[in-house]
Amino acid sequence: MLRQRTLREKASVTGVGLHSGRRIRLEVLPAPEDNGITFVRADMRVHAELKACIDHVIDTTLATTLAAGVNGSRASVGTVEHLLAAFNGMGVDNAVVMVDGPEIPIMDGSAEPFVRMIQSVGLEAQRKLKRFIAIKKEVKVKDGDKFARITPGEGLKIKCTVDFDHPLIPPLPYTFKFTERSFIRDLTRARTFGFLKDVEALRERGLARGGSLDNAVVIDEYRVLNPDGLRYPDEFVRHKVLDAFGDLALFGMPFVGHVEMFRTGHALNTQLVRKVLRDPKCFEVVTPVEADLELVEQGAPSRFPAFEPLEGTLA
Repeated sequence: MLRQRTLREKASVTGVGLHSGRRIRLEVLPAPEDNGITFVRADMRVHAELKACIDHVIDTTLATTLAAGVNGSRASVGTVEHLLAAFNGMGVDNAVVMVDGPEIPIMDGSAEPFVRMIQSVGLEAQRKLKRFIAIKKEVKVKDGDKFARITPGEGLKIKCTVDFDHPLIPPLPYTFKFTERSFIRDLTRARTFGFLKDVEALRERGLARGGSLDNAVVIDEYRVLNPDGLRYPDEFVRHKVLDAFGDLALFGMPFVGHVEMFRTGHALNTQLVRKVLRDPKCFEVVTPVEADLELVEQGAPSRFPAFEPLEGTLA
């Protein structure tokens, strides 16, 4: 399925902001072709419409925050990465996100509630074809021994290694090869996580005020404090891939290429997107042709990421 998608109708969820601790309502509205993903602060009388793009990233401290100004007023929306990951993984190209607070609600700390929200109303195929960022040459960003690298390749693949020097988080790489089905099965339920020793320090900085065992995995020196334990044996590294998948949505369209990450976070993820887009020699924007559509319809291997067919797909 290589046509653009939006939601069939309005969908909504309500939850707590991880850092603000505020009760926040989020509504997602269908949007026309080529609109992209845009955020609107419903609680502000004068505000800018925030497009989900790298130019609007203003902060990457523990989450990715977008901001823009208009008529002397500045609007920001934080913690956008899990919702963007859900849009990216479900193939949602166009949507308007209305949010009545300073950040997207954290829900259970994963992308699963947002995926369920999308599934509850369904998706609609639009007439125009998707456009893809196809990586043409290697691009790398680093910070000490931390790095993120993207290289040309068919489909979409992310390999990530974490290194927290903790017995519960082994430094073993996890490789995610994207299909819509594998996204739902292997990534969506991976929750954000933190260390018990850091909680008080974060709250003193005005962060993590809404954090709890209901929306994050919390670990001490030896154990997971959540009564139900982990959702995946390697949930920590999977969540890092989920975060990266959301940050990489800031390309503004799905991408074709392979990503490798070591000890990365929101800062390096977004730096990688920015560095790619800064140099036109690093990428090209590709629209599928008839032969690509035929391959997908036949279930044959394709150079593009694999999205599931929709009922009522337009001819």
